[in-house]
Amino acid sequence: MATRLSRRQMLSAGAASLAGGIVWPKEGHAKSHDGSAPPTAQRGRPYWEKSYSGGRMDVAPLPPGLAGEHYRPVVIPNGGALPFKVARGVKVFHLVVEEVDHAFDSGLRANCWGYNGRVNSTVIEAVEGERIRIYVTNRLPVATSVHWHGLYLPNGMDGVGGLTQPYIKAGETARYEWTLRQYGSFMFHAHHDEMTQMGMGLIGMFVVHPRNPSADYRVDRDFSLMVSEWSVKAGTARPNTLEMTDFNVLTINGKVFPSTAPLVCKTGDRVRLRLGNLGAMDHHPMHIHGHHFRITATDGEDIPLSAQWPETTVLVAVGQTRNVEFIADAPGDWAFHCHMTHHVMNQMGHEFPNMVGVKPGGLDEKIRALLPAYMTHGHTGMDMGKMAEVMPYPRNTISMKGATGPFGDYHRAVRRLYLDGWLVHGRQGPGSLAELRRGSRVVSAPSGDRGGQGERCGAGAGWDHGGCTGSAQATLTGKGVGKSRLSGAEPCGREVMTHGRIARHDGRGAEASPRRPCRQPQTFLSWPE
Repeated sequence: MATRLSRRQMLSAGAASLAGGIVWPKEGHAKSHDGSAPPTAQRGRPYWEKSYSGGRMDVAPLPPGLAGEHYRPVVIPNGGALPFKVARGVKVFHLVVEEVDHAFDSGLRANCWGYNGRVNSTVIEAVEGERIRIYVTNRLPVATSVHWHGLYLPNGMDGVGGLTQPYIKAGETARYEWTLRQYGSFMFHAHHDEMTQMGMGLIGMFVVHPRNPSADYRVDRDFSLMVSEWSVKAGTARPNTLEMTDFNVLTINGKVFPSTAPLVCKTGDRVRLRLGNLGAMDHHPMHIHGHHFRITATDGEDIPLSAQWPETTVLVAVGQTRNVEFIADAPGDWAFHCHMTHHVMNQMGHEFPNMVGVKPGGLDEKIRALLPAYMTHGHTGMDMGKMAEVMPYPRNTISMKGATGPFGDYHRAVRRLYLDGWLVHGRQGPGSLAELRRGSRVVSAPSGDRGGQGERCGAGAGWDHGGCTGSAQATLTGKGVGKSRLSGAEPCGREVMTHGRIARHDGRGAEASPRRPCRQPQTFLSWPE
């Protein structure tokens, strides 16, 4: 039973708090950190851990872990894992720092800096207990260094230029080497002139797999996603690293929508999302649709199951990593995005008046007498639909750019979570869905089989996703509805991942997919006229 405090005790506690610490009565309360009564164990775990830096450094390294044999590689949409080789029991990587002509999207390119030809999307994968050696070659015109964010290592390997190591000058190669004593989701980034070099793109994810993973650790889809932000003014081609607040390009693995590759899953897959944020200033509440998840790890440390709770949004602060896990059991085309509303738009200017609600009336016609192409903007919001495709705007600009979905245009800086399975889009028609079904017949096209005949989207070794072919003919008929037919080769129009790039189910066969086709399961619903 909690101890009741008298008025005098409360006043004494308030005075003590003003002096810098609170001293509670003996019964029922923990003492302050004054050494008099250190906190005891919590559920068998001592309050103070034996080490906060990974324990002893002189541990014997374990044999190198190999992809497919000792761990399942992470999926890196729009990116790739850094290759390695094994030399005398050491896993050896070569990281190259260089200028990159980077495409955020087909309509926006910039002169960035990156690792091994990629921007924000180079991932280093390793296994707990092994010894790694990373050679870093600097091909920039300026000095740099690399910090291994969140990893336990000797001080001389920490990568802070001028503090723990000499700078890696232009044209030089430096060697980092240590034994991994932990597992989890970490990051790496430049640690010299950080505002400039990280702002130009020198960031990446570092994934360490456990040596002996538990059964619960194993998932079907394990995605690595790095969130960042940029300032690229319309018409320019170099990020402005001096910007502090008005970032106008928000990326996931260095890409903006609609060039962000979808996260393809199979219904029932256990999914892990490894989220990292090395942007300059902004935290990102990453939100998923149609599901909830559990936050299972923070900054490489597992969270006990008793401390986890369901969320649909996880806040990933600057300099942090978060692992979230869920089962993808709701078939559909779901959005996954930062929930700060200005972060779901790209290159939108803010230096103009608020036009929302303005009624232009006949103003447009009057001004067109002087400016024939004049048209009032912003009075209905920022949803401008197809106008972005026909209106001229500065080169190298993606303002208002979006994509066309099954039910119209949408403009979102998102990733899409694709789940296969039987699916009817719940679009609202002239009545309820139940009313529409009374006069319609739902026909399902069967999914493709495994093996040589093709894989389902999101399934199969190597996560191979190809073009889409209908596998059956179906005639959709209903009350007051004309006939429509799904032929064996008619495309479904959906986009899937094909070896790291987006391919559209457009019926073009090998042109759309270099590998065998994938039969996308679908459900078709006919609508009354």
